[in-house]
Amino acid sequence: MKCSVYIATSADGYIATFDGDVDWLHTAGNSEADMSENPDMGFDEFIASVDCMIMGRKCMDAIAGFNLTPEQWPYGDTKIYVLSNTMKEPPENLRNKVEMYSGDILKLISQLKSSGYKHAYIDGGTTITNFINLQLLNEMTITKAPIILGKGIPLFGELNKSIKLTNIEAANSTPKCTTR
Repeated sequence: MKCSVYIATSADGYIATFDGDVDWLHTAGNSEADMSENPDMGFDEFIASVDCMIMGRKCMDAIAGFNLTPEQWPYGDTKIYVLSNTMKEPPENLRNKVEMYSGDILKLISQLKSSGYKHAYIDGGTTITNFINLQLLNEMTITKAPIILGKGIPLFGELNKSIKLTNIEAANSTPKCTTR
C-alpha cells in the first residue's frame, strides 16, 4: 500500500502553532500572486489519487474546529481513520466522516490492504513521524509557506534514524520528495 504525505509548513518547518492554529496558512504569501496555473498547489489531483486517509487526533481536532459545511469538506467520501489511544468517539461534527482507531499502525495498514485500499493520505505531525519510523511512507509533498513562525508544532518529531530522500523535485515552490 502506498502511503503519502501532502502538507504545508512554515519556512521554519512548523505545521501549526502550539495551540493547533493554522490560520497563518491563509495569510502567508503574496495575495496578489497569479495562482491561475495551480490554484490549489496540486491538492485536488492528490486527493483524487487516495482512497483512504490516516490522521492523528490533533489533526482531527483542528479540522473539527473549522466547522466545515458539506460543500467545504475537502476529502469527499474518502475513508478516514483517526489515530487516538484516548478518544473513542469523534466530535459531533465529524461523526459519519471519520472512524477512530486505537492500536498498532502496522495492523491497520494490513487491514486496509486486505480491504482493497491502495493509497493512504497520512496527515498530522506525530502520525507522519510514526509512519517514517515504521518505514511506511513512500512519498512526501511539502509546501513551504513564506512565513516564519519561530515556534509551534514541528512537521517532524524525533526519528529513529536519518532518512535519505530520493527523487527530489521542486515545482511551483512545492518540493516533492520520495523517502524510499
